[in-house]
Parts: sequence; C-alpha cells; structure tokens
Amino acid sequence: MFWGTIGSVSAAIAVMAGAFGAHALRGRLSPDLLAVFETGARYQLIHALALVAVALVIDRHPARALGAAAALFAAGTVLFSGSLYALALSGIRAFGAVTPLGGLCFIAGWITLAVALARVGRG
Repeated sequence: MFWGTIGSVSAAIAVMAGAFGAHALRGRLSPDLLAVFETGARYQLIHALALVAVALVIDRHPARALGAAAALFAAGTVLFSGSLYALALSGIRAFGAVTPLGGLCFIAGWITLAVALARVGRG
C-alpha cells in the first residue's frame, strides 16, 4: 500500500494547503496569485485521490503499468502543484515554466492508468 500511503499524505497536505490559502494567504496575495495557489491545491487533491484508487487496484491486480501511473501522478503533483505553490508564494514567474511538465505527467498518468485498467479488465 505504498501508493495509498503517499496518496493519503498528499491529500492531507492538499487540504492543509487549501486551508492555508483560504485563511493565511487571502489578503496577502494578489487575487491572481491566490488563484494559482488554489489551483495547485485542487490538482494535488484530485491526484492524491487517484493515487489512493490506484493503490487499491494494485492491491488486487499487481501490474507494472499501474505502478507507472501512480509514479506519474506523484511526479505530476510535485512538478505541477509544487511549481504553482512556489510561483504563488515567491512571485517568481520562472516557476511557471515547470508547471507544464507536471501537467504532462498527469496526462501520461491518466493514459497509462486507462491502458492498465483495460489490460486488467481483459485478464
């Protein structure tokens, strides 16, 4: 349940980030940077839940592609959400250059998950 643990911890961090953004950052960040921060928290939470779901499937149907999907979701979270958090908190726009790489990891993770689930369904 490695990926389930990672997903659960990531979900907790996403909830904390969301609360931090809503309470501590409101009024301290410009509305556009606050929206950037909130986008990072939202995508982190979505992919944390995806990690938990993948962990549950891996438990019943171990498959290399499922592990790859989980790893892509985790990498996407670090790159996508992490870069948005860094951009919002620092104001350094260069962090935004990393965000699309995280988005590509998310997309690749979802495609890999689709392929893995199709294989599990046939197997």
